[in-house]
Amino acid sequence: QVQLVESGGGLVQAGGSLRLSCAASGRTAGIYVMAWFRQAPGKERDFVSAITLRGGNTYYVDSMKGRLTISRDNAKNTVYMQMTSLKPEDTAVYYCAAGALSNRPEGYSYWGQGTQVTVAS
Repeated sequence: QVQLVESGGGLVQAGGSLRLSCAASGRTAGIYVMAWFRQAPGKERDFVSAITLRGGNTYYVDSMKGRLTISRDNAKNTVYMQMTSLKPEDTAVYYCAAGALSNRPEGYSYWGQGTQVTVAS
């Protein structure tokens, strides 16, 4: 039983930056990997980034590599994703997930409610 709460979304201009946060609560000792996915209206939920909580190994979707930094603060049970040079095509609901290391949604057991990111042209 894990609860995930995202924050940090909002409206930004193209080229701007945002830092998303995901705070975990509940039985967090069983979480090994946390990840971010995004979903635009009418589109599938796509992998964005992931981090292993023990080793801090990071993984990024190729199309956004170089514009993302995922990090974690294990003491706070929180994962962050810094996004820079945002583009209108980055507009989506961003979801935090926890579970096994995977680039597919079915690999994750827990999900947050999502936070909207809108990038204006």
